[in-house]
Amino acid sequence: MMPLMRTCKEVSALLIAREDRDLPIVERVALRFHLAICEACPRFERQVLTMRNAMKQWRNYAGEEPESGR
Repeated sequence: MMPLMRTCKEVSALLIAREDRDLPIVERVALRFHLAICEACPRFERQVLTMRNAMKQWRNYAGEEPESGR
């Protein structure tokens, strides 16, 4: 397989891995290339980003002290 060609399964794994670590340049380029030509994977990327943002908001909310008397 060509170095920049990735399957949807591989791209899904890269999108998840990107949440935990910086991807090497070859993986980042391959990811961008695949997202530019695939119809389904950008949707999955948006879902991952939505989950990241929801977890960030939840962490911020969970850290707040409850208001007393209300």
